[in-house]
Amino acid sequence: MAESGQAKVVPLSGFPEPQREPIKGWQEFLKEGNQFLATANNAYAQRKKTFTTEILYNLVAMAIEKLIMALLMKSGNLPYNHTMRDLVEAIDEFLPGELAGLGEELKRLDAFQDICDMESYSISPPTMGQIGGMLALALEVQSRIVTSVSGN
Repeated sequence: MAESGQAKVVPLSGFPEPQREPIKGWQEFLKEGNQFLATANNAYAQRKKTFTTEILYNLVAMAIEKLIMALLMKSGNLPYNHTMRDLVEAIDEFLPGELAGLGEELKRLDAFQDICDMESYSISPPTMGQIGGMLALALEVQSRIVTSVSGN
């Protein structure tokens, strides 16, 4: 038994570790993530009144979700759920180091919108200044993921 009380998985002698196949459609997720981020970035730069901070937050969050999903799908893995916490935990589990140093900041994005429970949902609109920080974070995520998927 391993120290945690779980049986230790030992690879079969002489056999390579099984490789996961990419999940079909990961390129579409990458494309959509890039599109959501471009839309958010342009809307933020132009400060159009129709793009409220709530809408910009959702565009940025969708961009990050799609980008992370593209990376996970390319590696043949899926998260258990789609909150930022779940996405970060899936990256840490399946692709350790890919988003090193960004995990806590990404998880904090969940605080602005918790809509999983219809009875006790909460929405806290961010400020325009917070949107600028979210965009910077999303651009860093995009840079790392595009580099990662093009290098594999």
